[in-house]
Amino acid sequence: MTIGYDEVGVGTELPAQSFPVTRAALVQYAGASGDFNPIHWNEKVALEVGLPDVIAHGMFTMAEAVRVVTDWVGDPAAVVEYGVRFVRPVPVPNDGTGSVVEVTGKVAKLLDDRRVQVDLLATYQGQKVLGMAKAVVRLA
Repeated sequence: MTIGYDEVGVGTELPAQSFPVTRAALVQYAGASGDFNPIHWNEKVALEVGLPDVIAHGMFTMAEAVRVVTDWVGDPAAVVEYGVRFVRPVPVPNDGTGSVVEVTGKVAKLLDDRRVQVDLLATYQGQKVLGMAKAVVRLA
């Protein structure tokens, strides 16, 4: 499905999604990204540096959040800009179920050249984990 520029307006809501974050996913992400910082897999190290538990990679959380946009538009290449601020870590307990990040999105601005700005809200246990999360998307 392809979303057309003429089909959206300011306030158009994207389908919300929930993303599980498990320790296994963090190990897979570490292998793909090369980020083997022990705070993402070693509970002892994470606790020693003052974290509540092992935490998800910020870039992992960022990548999961933008899936709301790419799934909505139907083409990952349509995302022409994307940025966030990391405001709170996502702890990932070693309980087999992990954590869940909830993401919603809304069209915030109609731009030129068939582009729209989508503002995202990513939360863990009701707390915002990404700030100023914005994607610019070129629509059909």
